Amino acid sequence: MQTKIKYKMTNREKRENRWGILFSLPCILGFLIFALLPMAVSLGLSFTNFNFTTGGQFIGISNYKNLFSGSDPYFYKSLLVTVIYVALSVPTAIIVSFFIAMLLNTNVKGKGFFRTIFYLPTVVPIVAMAAIWMWIFNPDMGLANNILKAMHLPVSTWLSGESSVIPTLVFINLWTTGSTMVIFLAGMQDVPRQLLEAVEIDGGGFWAKLLHVTIPMMTPTIFYNVVMGIINGFQIFTQSYVMTQGGPNNSSLFYVYYLYREAFEFGRMGNACAVAWVLFLIIMVLTAVIFKFSNRWVYYGGE
Repeated sequence: MQTKIKYKMTNREKRENRWGILFSLPCILGFLIFALLPMAVSLGLSFTNFNFTTGGQFIGISNYKNLFSGSDPYFYKSLLVTVIYVALSVPTAIIVSFFIAMLLNTNVKGKGFFRTIFYLPTVVPIVAMAAIWMWIFNPDMGLANNILKAMHLPVSTWLSGESSVIPTLVFINLWTTGSTMVIFLAGMQDVPRQLLEAVEIDGGGFWAKLLHVTIPMMTPTIFYNVVMGIINGFQIFTQSYVMTQGGPNNSSLFYVYYLYREAFEFGRMGNACAVAWVLFLIIMVLTAVIFKFSNRWVYYGGE
């Protein structure tokens, strides 16, 4: 019969544990106060009809019923607009940033300068960037239509058209893919050079190296950027708030902008909290599904 030996910590180990807890306390308190507590409060408010003027009462799941029953047509409209935006913006951002990273990964003269130039738009405030793009895509006197006119090409309504506003915002999103490009560039630095040389020895060219070495070795990085792109795409807000105000005719009414209007324009904080938790569940389910099927296409070198 085995006897269990109780381990007794030394005074030094106890002292180190106390110091460890003390140093980690700011992060723990920050999470509890600024993340977990607001989430708990918003979950509670989602079961009430709370507003800023009259307070609120407990109404159970009525807010969720009203959302999914179609009582508020803007809920499904905003969800559809956001899904379309994510479906267009995520693949285009991944492809463009991957292509730019490949160009910047070559041994060209001044590649450090070009890497800085491509990353620089990421640090520009979104509001300032939005103001510039609003001028460029102004349908009457914007730079984009002036260039099209000079080339004798048909002009576009850009941000002012129902059918063109989402593609325009997707194009604008490419301006801020610098961070995604940097992550791809870091991943490409780890692609084994000997594998690329082996393809060259076998007579393979650029496409053979790309399809059979680079992309398979980059799938973990692609997977990460896809997940982050979907999460960030569903939370797009500033572009709609500054550039289109959800228009024209609610064709750019993104989900988070709809949430903002419910909370801070109409004062329906209880309903806004329900909208926020639905968004949380949507993102959580999509992320879980992506992780579930990731083993079918993501290759890890250690496996």
